Amino acid sequence: MFEFAWPWIFALLPLPWLMRLVLPAADSGEPALKVSFLEDLEGLVGRRARANLPTWRQQAPFILLWLLLLIAAARPQWLGDPLPIAASGRDLLVAVDVSGSMDFPDMQWKDEEVSRLALVQHMLGDFLESREGDRVGLILFGSQAYLQAPLTFDRHTVRRWLDEARVGIAGKNTAIGDAIGLALKRLRQRPAHSRVLILVTDGANNGGEIDPLTAARLAADESVKIYTIGVGADPEQTGTAGFLGVNPSLDLDEATLRDIAQVTGGQYFRAQDGEQLLAIKTTLDQLEPVAQQPTQARPSLALYQWPLAVALLLSMLLVARERWPDNPLQRLFTQPLFQPSQSSEWRKRLKRLRLRRRR
Repeated sequence: MFEFAWPWIFALLPLPWLMRLVLPAADSGEPALKVSFLEDLEGLVGRRARANLPTWRQQAPFILLWLLLLIAAARPQWLGDPLPIAASGRDLLVAVDVSGSMDFPDMQWKDEEVSRLALVQHMLGDFLESREGDRVGLILFGSQAYLQAPLTFDRHTVRRWLDEARVGIAGKNTAIGDAIGLALKRLRQRPAHSRVLILVTDGANNGGEIDPLTAARLAADESVKIYTIGVGADPEQTGTAGFLGVNPSLDLDEATLRDIAQVTGGQYFRAQDGEQLLAIKTTLDQLEPVAQQPTQARPSLALYQWPLAVALLLSMLLVARERWPDNPLQRLFTQPLFQPSQSSEWRKRLKRLRLRRRR
């Protein structure tokens, strides 16, 4: 079915004529020829001269151009048949810590040492793509929290944005409270009993404006369940040392992460290697979906480019008409006041008129 997304745009149709009435006439800068016998000329040819207004054939290209622009601005589109969307899952936000310590390579995956963020990207990326029927979103946080992907059914795009995340893009510190607050702002608009936040971090809260436990209590009031995941190898078992010989795993505030999960009715998980993180992903995959109101979507095909392309072509033709006046297009849209076949006849009449005036 064809329709305009913004049909109210057509209310602007009389705008050029209103501006013509309100604004003063523009000065062309060309000298005007004034004759005292214009009425006599009009009587000879049987037509009234229109020196100030162009003919309708001269106005037609500009009227068509304005109409094409309005059609394109009104967003013409072709709507397909309604398609059902699986909406029996949860509204799931994933908040991933991208502070500087997430670049520490103390995680094991397939007998190789990888950074914490790289392992999280791999595991949580698979987890997000497997959540069929869920709305998923992504928050990246460091010194501040940013919504990277709003809640959407497009799990593949969310996974790609997670893979493109880089350490330090949100600052070097860890604002856990701000990440929970931003997630609460987005999830509170969704139906209750389906709001889930998965918070992944490897440190303690040392930035932001909101205390993590305060944000967790607010989340509990809004029925937001938070699952926290502490990432980082055991500092007593790994031989990898960080900056100044200190393992960043020592900064992990497990007590706060446990309290956040307990207050909101979630769980706390500790991921010390790839196998543990894989087990956590399996556990999270077992979240029971909560029935929601079924929704439908109609695929739409945008058609604005066609009137816009015709408007562009017409504009180019109008420019060519002004730059090169002697062309077929100019002769098509302009109509001379006096036909060439009549030139000799009206000259004779004009000569007789002058002779009569002299007598």
